[in-house]
Amino acid sequence: MCGRYVIAYDPQTLVSGFSLTRIQPFDRRWNVAPQSAVPVVYETRDGERVAELMRWGLVPHWAKDPAIGAKLNNARSEGMADKPSFRQAVRRRRCILPTSGFYEWQPVAGSAGKPVKQPYYISPTGAPFFAMAGLFEAWRPPVGPGEAEPGEWVLTCCVITTAANALMAPIHDRMPVMLAPEHWAAWLARGNTDAASLPPLMQGLPEAAMQAWPVARTVGRSSAEGPQLIEPLAAAGSV
Repeated sequence: MCGRYVIAYDPQTLVSGFSLTRIQPFDRRWNVAPQSAVPVVYETRDGERVAELMRWGLVPHWAKDPAIGAKLNNARSEGMADKPSFRQAVRRRRCILPTSGFYEWQPVAGSAGKPVKQPYYISPTGAPFFAMAGLFEAWRPPVGPGEAEPGEWVLTCCVITTAANALMAPIHDRMPVMLAPEHWAAWLARGNTDAASLPPLMQGLPEAAMQAWPVARTVGRSSAEGPQLIEPLAAAGSV
């Protein structure tokens, strides 16, 4: 967790919600998978809040091979400040990944007793999006043989996860850290490099701010796309 999510909100909600000075255009999508380009809100060194597209799958600044990003879609909140892959980003490059909702799979008993995984869609109640806590990095390919300069900078990101709350626990034991609006500014503050000050910001949202329902297993195909993927199972048809 988190392995798939939805970007279907109006970009203007990000501009007004985060007081953005710049936003990069993006397509609405209902089945965003790792390695996709996703809108990410962060604070620049000049103190401006912007939203830019970054590749989902963190590539640490010290990495020699960007393929490591395929293994770093998520960062567990427990102990992340001490892990080489995340510790610099925790202090200097925190961000928010806005999402209309996300998917999680619940193991259930299928026909003939075989276990299957039932997907659920989890979305906010009374809000246009969740503000998933995240980290980002800027990585640049090293100078290769016969090259005069390094390659272009690549921006990548990951989602921070935590233990499931009461609503999520029956579905999965992990979920994204979803920041309350009153904590957005402190989380994004570039000048705060004290990792010890962050845990109080990551308490998450109350269960009443979330809702969940089962959806068709079609969402498990990375090629599947469209608003029908988030329809409740009874309306979506057979799984």
